[in-house]
Amino acid sequence: MVMDWQQLLTRQRLGKDYLEGQESGRTCFQRDFDRLVFSSSFRRLKDKTQVFSLVDNDYIRTRLSHSIEASCVGRSLGRIVGESVVARHEGLREHGFVASDFGDILAAACLSHDIGNPPFGHVGEDAISQAFTIWSQSPIGEAVVSGLTPQQQTDFIAFEGNAQGFSILTRLEMHPRMGGMCLTCPTLAAFMKYPRESFIAAGDRANYQGKSIDKHGFFQADKDAFAMVAQTVGLLPRSDRAHWWVRHPLALLVEAADDICYRIVDIEDGCHMGYLKYAEALELLGAISNTCKPEMGEQPKETLKRLRACAINTLTYEVAEIFLDYETEILCGRFDQALLDFSAHHQTLKAVKQITKTKIFDNPQVLKIRIAAYEVLGTLFQEFITSAFGNSEKGKLLWQILPEQYQSQPVDSAYFKILKITDYIAGMTDSYATSLFQQLKGISLLG
Repeated sequence: MVMDWQQLLTRQRLGKDYLEGQESGRTCFQRDFDRLVFSSSFRRLKDKTQVFSLVDNDYIRTRLSHSIEASCVGRSLGRIVGESVVARHEGLREHGFVASDFGDILAAACLSHDIGNPPFGHVGEDAISQAFTIWSQSPIGEAVVSGLTPQQQTDFIAFEGNAQGFSILTRLEMHPRMGGMCLTCPTLAAFMKYPRESFIAAGDRANYQGKSIDKHGFFQADKDAFAMVAQTVGLLPRSDRAHWWVRHPLALLVEAADDICYRIVDIEDGCHMGYLKYAEALELLGAISNTCKPEMGEQPKETLKRLRACAINTLTYEVAEIFLDYETEILCGRFDQALLDFSAHHQTLKAVKQITKTKIFDNPQVLKIRIAAYEVLGTLFQEFITSAFGNSEKGKLLWQILPEQYQSQPVDSAYFKILKITDYIAGMTDSYATSLFQQLKGISLLG
Protein backbone atom coordinates (compact mmCIF):
# COMPACT_ATOMS: atom_id res chain seq x y z
CA MET A 1 0.00 0.00 0.00
CA VAL A 2 1.12 3.53 -0.77
CA MET A 3 -0.14 6.84 0.55
CA ASP A 4 -1.42 9.21 -2.12
CA TRP A 5 -0.37 12.86 -2.12
CA GLN A 6 -3.73 14.07 -3.40
CA GLN A 7 -5.50 12.50 -0.43
CA LEU A 8 -2.72 13.50 1.96
CA LEU A 9 -3.36 17.14 0.97
CA THR A 10 -7.16 17.06 1.07
CA ARG A 11 -8.79 20.35 2.03
CA GLN A 12 -11.27 18.56 4.31
CA ARG A 13 -11.64 20.01 7.82
CA LEU A 14 -12.14 17.91 10.94
CA GLY A 15 -15.70 18.35 12.16
CA LYS A 16 -17.06 19.45 8.77
CA ASP A 17 -18.91 17.19 6.36
CA TYR A 18 -18.25 19.37 3.33
CA LEU A 19 -15.32 20.97 1.53
CA GLU A 20 -15.32 24.73 2.02
CA GLY A 21 -14.94 27.05 -0.93
CA GLN A 22 -11.58 28.64 -1.67
CA GLU A 23 -11.31 32.32 -0.80
CA SER A 24 -9.50 34.49 -3.28
CA GLY A 25 -5.94 34.98 -2.02
CA ARG A 26 -6.39 32.94 1.18
CA THR A 27 -6.30 29.14 1.18
CA CYS A 28 -7.77 26.80 3.79
CA PHE A 29 -4.27 26.00 5.01
CA GLN A 30 -3.51 29.69 5.50
CA ARG A 31 -6.73 29.96 7.51
CA ASP A 32 -5.43 27.15 9.74
CA PHE A 33 -2.39 29.31 10.49
CA ASP A 34 -4.55 32.34 11.26
CA ARG A 35 -6.84 30.40 13.61
CA LEU A 36 -3.82 29.22 15.55
CA VAL A 37 -2.32 32.70 15.87
CA PHE A 38 -5.55 34.06 17.33
CA SER A 39 -6.11 31.18 19.77
CA SER A 40 -5.68 31.70 23.51
CA SER A 41 -3.60 28.52 23.84
CA PHE A 42 -1.07 29.86 21.36
CA ARG A 43 -0.83 33.20 23.15
CA ARG A 44 -0.07 31.44 26.43
CA LEU A 45 3.10 30.00 24.93
CA LYS A 46 4.75 33.38 25.55
CA ASP A 47 5.02 32.40 29.23
CA LYS A 48 5.97 28.76 28.83
CA THR A 49 9.47 27.36 29.12
CA GLN A 50 11.59 26.64 26.09
CA VAL A 51 14.81 26.03 28.04
CA PHE A 52 14.94 28.81 30.63
CA SER A 53 12.00 29.40 32.98
CA LEU A 54 10.90 32.70 34.49
CA VAL A 55 13.92 34.67 33.24
CA ASP A 56 14.11 38.47 33.10
CA ASN A 57 16.17 38.44 29.90
CA ASP A 58 13.76 39.46 27.12
CA TYR A 59 16.16 38.10 24.48
CA ILE A 60 15.75 34.48 25.55
CA ARG A 61 13.27 32.37 23.61
CA THR A 62 9.98 31.11 24.98
CA ARG A 63 7.77 28.40 23.51
CA LEU A 64 6.02 31.15 21.57
CA SER A 65 9.12 32.51 19.82
CA HIS A 66 10.43 28.98 19.26
CA SER A 67 7.14 27.97 17.63
CA ILE A 68 7.23 31.00 15.33
CA GLU A 69 10.81 30.24 14.33
CA ALA A 70 10.00 26.57 13.69
CA SER A 71 7.05 27.70 11.60
CA CYS A 72 9.34 29.81 9.41
CA VAL A 73 11.69 26.88 8.84
CA GLY A 74 8.72 24.59 8.20
CA ARG A 75 7.32 26.95 5.58
CA SER A 76 10.64 27.01 3.76
CA LEU A 77 10.99 23.23 3.95
CA GLY A 78 7.46 22.77 2.63
CA ARG A 79 7.92 25.05 -0.35
CA ILE A 80 11.27 23.52 -1.31
CA VAL A 81 9.89 19.99 -1.05
CA GLY A 82 6.56 20.99 -2.59
CA GLU A 83 8.12 22.22 -5.80
CA SER A 84 9.69 18.82 -6.45
CA VAL A 85 6.70 16.76 -5.30
CA VAL A 86 4.26 18.72 -7.49
CA ALA A 87 6.64 18.29 -10.44
CA ARG A 88 6.92 14.54 -9.80
CA HIS A 89 3.17 13.95 -9.40
CA GLU A 90 1.37 15.60 -12.30
CA GLY A 91 -2.09 15.01 -10.87
CA LEU A 92 -1.45 17.42 -8.02
CA ARG A 93 -1.20 20.45 -10.27
CA GLU A 94 -4.32 19.37 -12.12
CA HIS A 95 -6.26 19.42 -8.83
CA GLY A 96 -5.00 22.87 -7.91
CA PHE A 97 -2.19 21.99 -5.49
CA VAL A 98 0.94 24.11 -5.58
CA ALA A 99 4.23 24.18 -3.71
CA SER A 100 3.01 26.89 -1.35
CA ASP A 101 0.29 24.51 -0.05
CA PHE A 102 3.03 22.30 1.38
CA GLY A 103 4.62 25.35 2.98
CA ASP A 104 1.32 26.58 4.44
CA ILE A 105 0.47 23.19 5.96
CA LEU A 106 3.91 22.93 7.52
CA ALA A 107 3.83 26.53 8.76
CA ALA A 108 0.55 25.84 10.61
CA ALA A 109 1.61 22.44 11.93
CA CYS A 110 4.95 23.80 13.18
CA LEU A 111 3.25 26.81 14.74
CA SER A 112 1.11 24.46 16.82
CA HIS A 113 3.65 21.72 17.52
CA ASP A 114 4.26 22.82 21.15
CA ILE A 115 0.79 24.16 21.91
CA GLY A 116 0.12 21.33 24.38
CA ASN A 117 3.28 21.74 26.43
CA PRO A 118 2.53 22.13 30.15
CA PRO A 119 4.32 24.68 32.35
CA PHE A 120 8.09 24.19 32.70
CA GLY A 121 8.49 22.23 29.47
CA HIS A 122 9.31 18.54 29.45
CA VAL A 123 9.88 18.59 33.19
CA GLY A 124 6.23 19.60 33.49
CA GLU A 125 5.22 16.44 31.66
CA ASP A 126 7.24 14.31 34.07
CA ALA A 127 5.84 16.23 37.05
CA ILE A 128 2.24 15.56 36.02
CA SER A 129 3.01 11.88 35.37
CA GLN A 130 4.71 11.54 38.73
CA ALA A 131 1.88 13.35 40.55
CA PHE A 132 -0.68 10.99 39.02
CA THR A 133 1.40 7.93 39.94
CA ILE A 134 1.73 9.08 43.55
CA TRP A 135 -1.99 9.89 43.79
CA SER A 136 -2.93 6.52 42.25
CA GLN A 137 -1.24 4.83 45.20
CA SER A 138 -3.33 6.72 47.78
CA PRO A 139 -6.50 5.07 49.16
CA ILE A 140 -8.83 7.24 47.06
CA GLY A 141 -6.62 7.17 43.99
CA GLU A 142 -6.09 3.42 44.07
CA ALA A 143 -9.85 2.81 44.13
CA VAL A 144 -10.43 5.23 41.26
CA VAL A 145 -7.56 4.08 39.05
CA SER A 146 -8.51 0.41 39.40
CA GLY A 147 -11.61 1.22 37.39
CA LEU A 148 -9.68 2.66 34.45
CA THR A 149 -8.60 0.66 31.42
CA PRO A 150 -4.84 0.14 30.85
CA GLN A 151 -5.08 2.60 27.95
CA GLN A 152 -6.71 5.26 30.14
CA GLN A 153 -4.19 4.75 32.93
CA THR A 154 -1.26 5.10 30.53
CA ASP A 155 -2.59 8.45 29.30
CA PHE A 156 -1.69 9.84 32.74
CA ILE A 157 1.17 7.58 33.81
CA ALA A 158 3.04 8.78 30.72
CA PHE A 159 1.45 12.22 30.32
CA GLU A 160 2.45 13.66 26.97
CA GLY A 161 2.38 17.27 25.75
CA ASN A 162 1.95 16.15 22.15
CA ALA A 163 -1.31 14.40 23.05
CA GLN A 164 -2.39 17.45 25.05
CA GLY A 165 -1.74 19.53 21.95
CA PHE A 166 -4.07 17.41 19.84
CA SER A 167 -6.71 17.77 22.56
CA ILE A 168 -6.36 21.55 22.43
CA LEU A 169 -6.64 21.69 18.65
CA THR A 170 -9.61 19.34 18.34
CA ARG A 171 -11.52 19.46 21.65
CA LEU A 172 -10.55 22.20 24.12
CA GLU A 173 -10.27 25.29 21.93
CA MET A 174 -13.69 26.51 20.74
CA HIS A 175 -15.34 23.90 22.97
CA PRO A 176 -17.91 22.32 22.55
CA ARG A 177 -17.88 22.75 18.75
CA MET A 178 -17.31 19.46 16.94
CA GLY A 179 -13.68 19.34 15.87
CA GLY A 180 -12.60 22.20 18.14
CA MET A 181 -10.69 24.63 15.95
CA CYS A 182 -11.79 22.66 12.88
CA LEU A 183 -8.36 22.69 11.28
CA THR A 184 -7.79 20.86 8.01
CA CYS A 185 -6.96 17.18 8.31
CA PRO A 186 -3.55 17.57 6.60
CA THR A 187 -2.49 20.18 9.17
CA LEU A 188 -3.63 17.94 12.05
CA ALA A 189 -1.93 14.89 10.53
CA ALA A 190 1.32 16.81 9.96
CA PHE A 191 1.13 18.02 13.56
CA MET A 192 0.93 14.39 14.75
CA LYS A 193 4.56 13.27 15.14
CA TYR A 194 3.52 10.18 17.13
CA PRO A 195 0.32 8.79 15.56
CA ARG A 196 -0.49 6.20 18.20
CA GLU A 197 -2.37 5.80 21.45
CA SER A 198 -0.50 5.68 24.75
CA PHE A 199 -0.79 1.96 25.46
CA ILE A 200 0.79 -0.43 22.96
CA ALA A 201 1.14 -4.08 23.96
CA ALA A 202 4.67 -5.06 24.93
CA GLY A 203 4.95 -7.57 22.10
CA ASP A 204 4.05 -4.97 19.47
CA ARG A 205 6.43 -2.42 20.94
CA ALA A 206 9.31 -4.89 21.04
CA ASN A 207 8.88 -5.70 17.37
CA TYR A 208 8.97 -2.08 16.20
CA GLN A 209 12.01 0.22 16.21
CA GLY A 210 10.71 3.29 14.32
CA LYS A 211 10.98 6.84 15.65
CA SER A 212 7.22 7.35 15.98
CA ILE A 213 7.00 4.72 18.76
CA ASP A 214 8.93 6.99 21.16
CA LYS A 215 5.85 8.79 22.49
CA HIS A 216 2.08 8.87 21.99
CA GLY A 217 0.14 11.53 20.16
CA PHE A 218 -3.43 11.42 21.48
CA PHE A 219 -5.41 10.45 24.56
CA GLN A 220 -8.20 7.89 24.70
CA ALA A 221 -10.67 10.78 24.75
CA ASP A 222 -9.41 11.86 21.32
CA LYS A 223 -8.62 8.58 19.59
CA ASP A 224 -11.78 8.65 17.47
CA ALA A 225 -10.98 12.18 16.33
CA PHE A 226 -7.54 11.15 15.15
CA ALA A 227 -8.93 7.99 13.54
CA MET A 228 -11.12 10.30 11.48
CA VAL A 229 -8.11 12.42 10.54
CA ALA A 230 -6.10 9.33 9.59
CA GLN A 231 -8.91 7.94 7.46
CA THR A 232 -9.49 11.27 5.74
CA VAL A 233 -5.87 11.77 4.67
CA GLY A 234 -5.25 8.08 4.01
CA LEU A 235 -2.62 7.18 6.61
CA LEU A 236 -1.58 3.53 6.60
CA PRO A 237 -2.40 1.54 9.78
CA ARG A 238 0.52 0.01 11.68
CA SER A 239 -1.56 -2.38 13.77
CA ASP A 240 -5.02 -3.94 13.79
CA ARG A 241 -4.84 -4.25 17.59
CA ALA A 242 -4.28 -0.62 18.49
CA HIS A 243 -4.94 2.93 17.31
CA TRP A 244 -1.58 3.29 15.55
CA TRP A 245 -0.75 4.65 12.11
CA VAL A 246 2.14 5.53 9.83
CA ARG A 247 3.22 9.16 10.03
CA HIS A 248 1.92 11.67 7.51
CA PRO A 249 4.95 12.47 5.30
CA LEU A 250 4.87 16.13 6.27
CA ALA A 251 5.11 15.17 9.98
CA LEU A 252 8.71 14.19 9.24
CA LEU A 253 9.38 17.75 8.12
CA VAL A 254 7.63 19.21 11.19
CA GLU A 255 9.95 17.12 13.35
CA ALA A 256 12.97 18.29 11.35
CA ALA A 257 12.00 21.97 11.57
CA ASP A 258 11.62 21.65 15.35
CA ASP A 259 14.95 19.81 15.68
CA ILE A 260 16.81 22.33 13.52
CA CYS A 261 15.52 25.27 15.52
CA TYR A 262 16.00 24.01 19.03
CA ARG A 263 19.44 22.51 18.41
CA ILE A 264 20.78 25.63 16.74
CA VAL A 265 19.12 28.36 18.80
CA ASP A 266 19.84 26.67 22.14
CA ILE A 267 23.49 27.48 21.39
CA GLU A 268 22.63 31.15 20.88
CA ASP A 269 20.48 31.37 24.00
CA GLY A 270 23.12 29.53 26.02
CA CYS A 271 25.64 32.20 25.05
CA HIS A 272 23.37 35.05 26.05
CA MET A 273 22.72 33.40 29.43
CA GLY A 274 26.46 33.00 29.97
CA TYR A 275 26.48 29.19 29.94
CA LEU A 276 28.48 28.88 26.70
CA LYS A 277 31.49 30.84 25.53
CA TYR A 278 31.20 32.66 22.20
CA ALA A 279 34.26 30.91 20.82
CA GLU A 280 32.71 27.53 21.58
CA ALA A 281 29.38 28.49 20.03
CA LEU A 282 31.02 29.91 16.91
CA GLU A 283 33.03 26.72 16.42
CA LEU A 284 29.89 24.55 16.62
CA LEU A 285 27.85 26.72 14.26
CA GLY A 286 30.79 27.15 11.94
CA ALA A 287 31.09 23.37 11.52
CA ILE A 288 27.55 23.36 10.11
CA SER A 289 27.59 26.61 8.16
CA ASN A 290 31.14 25.98 6.88
CA THR A 291 32.43 29.32 8.13
CA CYS A 292 33.31 30.68 11.54
CA LYS A 293 35.18 33.87 10.70
CA PRO A 294 33.68 37.22 11.67
CA GLU A 295 33.15 39.73 8.90
CA MET A 296 35.12 42.96 9.07
CA GLY A 297 34.06 45.04 12.06
CA GLU A 298 31.53 42.43 13.19
CA GLN A 299 30.95 41.99 16.90
CA PRO A 300 30.74 38.47 18.41
CA LYS A 301 26.98 38.73 18.95
CA GLU A 302 26.42 39.66 15.30
CA THR A 303 28.71 36.86 14.12
CA LEU A 304 26.70 34.46 16.23
CA LYS A 305 23.44 35.61 14.64
CA ARG A 306 24.85 35.29 11.13
CA LEU A 307 26.26 31.81 11.69
CA ARG A 308 23.01 30.72 13.33
CA ALA A 309 21.12 31.84 10.21
CA CYS A 310 23.64 30.12 7.92
CA ALA A 311 23.46 26.88 9.90
CA ILE A 312 19.65 26.83 9.79
CA ASN A 313 19.70 27.53 6.04
CA THR A 314 22.23 24.74 5.42
CA LEU A 315 20.22 22.18 7.39
CA THR A 316 16.93 23.26 5.80
CA TYR A 317 18.12 22.55 2.26
CA GLU A 318 19.84 19.36 3.36
CA VAL A 319 16.70 18.00 5.06
CA ALA A 320 14.59 18.80 1.99
CA GLU A 321 17.02 16.82 -0.16
CA ILE A 322 16.97 13.87 2.24
CA PHE A 323 13.16 13.86 2.27
CA LEU A 324 12.98 13.83 -1.53
CA ASP A 325 15.58 11.04 -1.74
CA TYR A 326 13.41 8.86 0.52
CA GLU A 327 10.00 9.96 -0.76
CA THR A 328 9.04 6.51 -2.07
CA GLU A 329 9.90 4.77 1.20
CA ILE A 330 8.07 7.48 3.16
CA LEU A 331 4.88 7.07 1.13
CA CYS A 332 5.02 3.31 1.67
CA GLY A 333 5.40 3.76 5.42
CA ARG A 334 8.81 2.07 5.47
CA PHE A 335 10.73 5.18 6.52
CA ASP A 336 10.26 6.10 10.19
CA GLN A 337 13.44 7.84 11.28
CA ALA A 338 14.48 11.42 11.97
CA LEU A 339 15.57 13.07 8.73
CA LEU A 340 18.46 14.80 10.49
CA ASP A 341 19.93 11.39 11.32
CA PHE A 342 20.91 11.24 7.63
CA SER A 343 22.50 14.68 7.64
CA ALA A 344 26.16 15.09 6.70
CA HIS A 345 26.33 17.15 9.91
CA HIS A 346 24.84 14.42 12.09
CA GLN A 347 27.94 14.02 14.26
CA THR A 348 28.22 17.76 14.82
CA LEU A 349 24.55 17.89 15.82
CA LYS A 350 25.14 15.05 18.30
CA ALA A 351 28.00 17.06 19.77
CA VAL A 352 25.73 20.12 19.99
CA LYS A 353 23.09 18.07 21.82
CA GLN A 354 25.62 16.74 24.33
CA ILE A 355 27.23 20.12 24.97
CA THR A 356 23.90 21.91 25.45
CA LYS A 357 22.79 19.18 27.84
CA THR A 358 25.96 19.38 29.91
CA LYS A 359 26.44 23.14 29.95
CA ILE A 360 22.84 24.42 29.69
CA PHE A 361 20.20 21.89 30.72
CA ASP A 362 22.33 20.56 33.58
CA ASN A 363 23.45 23.98 34.77
CA PRO A 364 22.60 24.38 38.48
CA GLN A 365 20.41 27.44 37.86
CA VAL A 366 18.35 25.57 35.29
CA LEU A 367 18.19 22.47 37.49
CA LYS A 368 16.82 24.46 40.42
CA ILE A 369 13.83 25.60 38.36
CA ARG A 370 13.30 22.07 37.06
CA ILE A 371 13.30 20.71 40.61
CA ALA A 372 10.84 23.41 41.71
CA ALA A 373 8.53 22.43 38.83
CA TYR A 374 7.94 19.04 40.44
CA GLU A 375 6.86 20.71 43.66
CA VAL A 376 4.63 23.29 41.94
CA LEU A 377 2.82 21.00 39.50
CA GLY A 378 2.81 18.02 41.85
CA THR A 379 1.10 20.08 44.53
CA LEU A 380 -1.44 21.59 42.14
CA PHE A 381 -2.33 18.17 40.73
CA GLN A 382 -2.74 16.62 44.18
CA GLU A 383 -4.87 19.49 45.45
CA PHE A 384 -7.24 19.64 42.49
CA ILE A 385 -7.56 15.90 41.90
CA THR A 386 -8.47 15.49 45.57
CA SER A 387 -11.17 18.15 45.15
CA ALA A 388 -12.57 16.24 42.17
CA PHE A 389 -12.97 12.98 44.11
CA GLY A 390 -13.07 14.08 47.75
CA ASN A 391 -15.67 15.90 49.81
CA SER A 392 -13.62 18.05 52.19
CA GLU A 393 -14.42 21.72 52.81
CA LYS A 394 -11.10 22.72 51.27
CA GLY A 395 -11.88 20.55 48.27
CA LYS A 396 -15.19 22.33 47.79
CA LEU A 397 -13.42 25.68 47.76
CA LEU A 398 -10.85 24.44 45.25
CA TRP A 399 -13.63 23.14 43.02
CA GLN A 400 -15.21 26.60 43.02
CA ILE A 401 -12.05 28.31 41.74
CA LEU A 402 -11.76 25.88 38.83
CA PRO A 403 -12.91 27.46 35.56
CA GLU A 404 -16.29 26.02 34.60
CA GLN A 405 -14.83 24.15 31.62
CA TYR A 406 -12.73 22.01 33.97
CA GLN A 407 -15.29 21.36 36.70
CA SER A 408 -16.38 17.73 36.81
CA GLN A 409 -20.03 16.99 36.25
CA PRO A 410 -22.15 14.11 37.61
CA VAL A 411 -22.19 12.48 34.18
CA ASP A 412 -18.39 12.50 33.89
CA SER A 413 -16.56 9.21 34.22
CA ALA A 414 -13.54 8.96 36.53
CA TYR A 415 -11.31 9.12 33.45
CA PHE A 416 -12.80 12.43 32.31
CA LYS A 417 -12.64 13.89 35.81
CA ILE A 418 -8.89 13.23 35.87
CA LEU A 419 -8.53 14.45 32.29
CA LYS A 420 -10.18 17.78 33.13
CA ILE A 421 -7.73 18.36 35.96
CA THR A 422 -4.74 17.61 33.72
CA ASP A 423 -6.23 19.84 31.00
CA TYR A 424 -6.43 22.69 33.52
CA ILE A 425 -2.91 22.27 34.90
CA ALA A 426 -1.28 21.64 31.51
CA GLY A 427 -2.88 24.81 30.15
CA MET A 428 -1.29 27.03 32.81
CA THR A 429 1.65 29.29 32.10
CA ASP A 430 4.82 29.09 34.17
CA SER A 431 3.98 32.30 36.01
CA TYR A 432 0.36 31.41 36.71
CA ALA A 433 1.23 27.94 38.02
CA THR A 434 3.89 29.43 40.30
CA SER A 435 1.57 32.16 41.56
CA LEU A 436 -1.32 29.75 42.21
CA PHE A 437 0.99 27.35 44.03
CA GLN A 438 2.21 30.17 46.30
CA GLN A 439 -1.34 31.25 47.06
CA LEU A 440 -2.57 27.75 47.90
CA LYS A 441 0.45 27.19 50.12
CA GLY A 442 -0.04 30.52 51.90
CA ILE A 443 3.36 31.78 50.70
CA SER A 444 1.66 34.72 49.00
CA LEU A 445 -1.91 35.92 49.41
CA LEU A 446 -1.72 38.32 46.46
CA GLY A 447 -3.16 37.27 43.13
